[in-house]
Amino acid sequence: MENYLTRLEMLYGKEKVGILKRSRVAVFGVGGVGGYAVEALARSGIGSLDIFDNDTVSVSNINRQIIATSETVGKLKTEVERERILIINPGCTVNAQPVFFAPDTLELFNFSQYDYVVDAIDFVTGKILLAVECEKAGVPIISAMGAGNKKRPELLEIADVYQTSVCPLARVMRRELKKRGVKGLTVVYSKEPPSAPLFSDGEKAPPASSCFVPACAGMIIAGKVINDLVGEKY
Repeated sequence: MENYLTRLEMLYGKEKVGILKRSRVAVFGVGGVGGYAVEALARSGIGSLDIFDNDTVSVSNINRQIIATSETVGKLKTEVERERILIINPGCTVNAQPVFFAPDTLELFNFSQYDYVVDAIDFVTGKILLAVECEKAGVPIISAMGAGNKKRPELLEIADVYQTSVCPLARVMRRELKKRGVKGLTVVYSKEPPSAPLFSDGEKAPPASSCFVPACAGMIIAGKVINDLVGEKY
């Protein structure tokens, strides 16, 4: 088969693509944001991907998650993602674990083995813990802030969490990370004020979502990871 990375090699050169093939990246959460990040990482030849998510595909995921289809509903997201990665990049080493990252599962993880960590989970305690543990291990991490209730993907940007504004999740992260002495955290966030979800029958609605905002956030994350790994400066 023709080398599927030929066009990438034309852009970065064989040496840098070789770095990607030797890199190991962990992605926590493979939903709307994380699924698209994994897609780009797999298509860019990352040699080893560790993916963590304890959820199953639901019908409500189909509007925004790349692995969600009528055929994958009810299946573990990690298993669906593992199969997709290997179809795209058969040479990739995939470690797919249906694990919920939290303080009580922390002992299962060794962050020092990773070249980069992607945080695409929506559990605030877990996001804080990931930032703390990666700083301890000296491993670069990029964290997704709120992509729900947003309509304008062009307002997404990369920044240090302490330089963010508007995003409610980023505000919580700033406060909690400062308490824990975390010096910095690279994030993808939006300055778009979140829209209020429409309510149905008086019940509180979950976060509203589009396909394009989470997808663009995931692609921005993957771009940052890839360019950092090969030493491209922004």
